[in-house]
Amino acid sequence: MKSSHELELRLSLKRAIDVVGALVCLLIVSPIMLLAALGVLLAMGPPILFRQMRPGLRGQPFVLYKFRTMLDLPQEGRYGVPDAKRLTRLGRFLRTTSLDELPGLFNVLRGEMSLVGPRPLLMGYLERYSPEQARRHEVKPGITGWALVNGRNAITWDEKFKLDVWYVDHWSLWLDLKILAMTVWKILKREGISQPGHATMPEFLGAQDLPGDSSANEGRS
Repeated sequence: MKSSHELELRLSLKRAIDVVGALVCLLIVSPIMLLAALGVLLAMGPPILFRQMRPGLRGQPFVLYKFRTMLDLPQEGRYGVPDAKRLTRLGRFLRTTSLDELPGLFNVLRGEMSLVGPRPLLMGYLERYSPEQARRHEVKPGITGWALVNGRNAITWDEKFKLDVWYVDHWSLWLDLKILAMTVWKILKREGISQPGHATMPEFLGAQDLPGDSSANEGRS
C-alpha cells in the first residue's frame, strides 16, 4: 500500500500535468475554439457555451462547460424531444471530433476536472449508482478517460462503470499518459461516438437500465 506522502506527491504531479497540459492545449487550439464559437453562434445563435451542473470529486457539483451542439426545441411527449432530433449538423461534427469538449479545459484549470478521469455524467445519476459504481467519484472527472478510450458510448453502462472503477484502482501518471495518447488515436478514428438510435447513449436508469434517450440537455458522457 502506498503511503499518504507518496499519494500526495502523485496527486500534486497529476495536478501539475493538468495545469500545464490544459494551458498548452488552450494555446494550440485557441484559433479552433474561436472558429467553433463563431460556427455555433451563426448556426444556432446564443448561447455559444453549454453549461450544466455535473458531479465532480466525491460527487460535489460544478458547472461543466462545452460548446453547444443542440437546438432548444419545444417539449415533445413525455421525455421531450430526443437528442438525435436536436443535434445539428455542426453539433454532430463538433461531437465526432470532440471539439465540443475543448471549453472543459477551463474546468481543468479551475481544478474541477482533470485531463484524465471518469467522464462527468448527470447529477441525477448519483442516486442510481450502486456503491461500487459510485466509486468512480473517488477521483476527479476527466476530459478523457479509460472508459472513453475503451469503447466510449458504444459499450454498455455496466461496462463503462467497471472501466471507471478499474481506473480509480489502478491510476498512475503513466496510465494517464497512455490514455491521452490513445485519446488522440480514438478521435482521429472517430470510434464509439454513439449507440445505434441515440445521439450518444440511452439514459442510465440504475438497476432498471431501460432504453430511452436522456431528457437532459446534451447529457453526453
